[in-house]
Amino acid sequence: MSDRLPPLTALRAFDAAARHMSFLKAAEELNVTPAALSFQIKSLEDHLGAPVFKRLNRAVELTKAGKALAPGVSDGFQNLSVAWRGARNTLNQNTLTITAGPALTAKWLAPRIYDFARNFPEIELRFSASLRNLDFERDDVDVAIRFSQQDFDDLYSVKVRPEWITPVMTPELAEIYTTPESLVDAPLIFDDSLNFISPLVDWPVWFKAVGLDYPEGKTGSHFSNADHAVDAAVAGAGVALGRRPIILKDVQEGRLVTPFKIAIETTARFQFLCRKGAETQPAIAAFRDWFLTEIEKTAHFSDDFEIIKAKDIAL
Repeated sequence: MSDRLPPLTALRAFDAAARHMSFLKAAEELNVTPAALSFQIKSLEDHLGAPVFKRLNRAVELTKAGKALAPGVSDGFQNLSVAWRGARNTLNQNTLTITAGPALTAKWLAPRIYDFARNFPEIELRFSASLRNLDFERDDVDVAIRFSQQDFDDLYSVKVRPEWITPVMTPELAEIYTTPESLVDAPLIFDDSLNFISPLVDWPVWFKAVGLDYPEGKTGSHFSNADHAVDAAVAGAGVALGRRPIILKDVQEGRLVTPFKIAIETTARFQFLCRKGAETQPAIAAFRDWFLTEIEKTAHFSDDFEIIKAKDIAL
């Protein structure tokens, strides 16, 4: 029996059919007709000298030979994809693909990115606003910025300064709710994107930090994205607990105020992430240095606050 490999098109057809367990779905994925896909798999079976699928009435099953072949073929195509992207990246040093959360992208990155573009016109930036789990190979990204408690030991990681939350509201609402005690009667806005943090940084924790009990049964509007919670506060819908970088522009431009200078420091913080070794690439290094410099430019915003660590607040 020859060890010569079958055609790549036949292996691709087999891989798709093995993943879907359906010739029809595999054909749709590869944008070919079911007849063409069946021909490719028959070609592979002829090459192997044994069937790789059992053709049932309305389904297919892998044979013993097919089960032996499927994992290696799947891994092979994944490795080919990684190698191809790596080769492409060596030719595309001036294109930088960045993934960051929707809130940071909308409220912090987008208003500032003109500065980077002006200083590095040769670098083309592409942004993906996403909170999905990181996979640099699958998502084909160069840089990730994540708000997390996690240590990314398998990646190059730079943690930036600690983050905190504090109540924010419109100037008009601030004239009504003038003390922490008055927030008992205020419409509260909840940023549920903070719920992953341990210990929690939420309204009951903030009330406790200022020596008040959270009102039993108190409810409000809940948002899954931090920027949506802040936008609701800008619209006057209530009082939100805002994270420093997400509220910064709205506070600086007067749409929101921070009347109570007590903030709760979270155990999560933003991290700059890329593949180990990639931090030396000129475009990535330039963006990292710019990002860290921009963070430090607004560090003084914290000076007016009494910042209490969440872990020091016993509920």
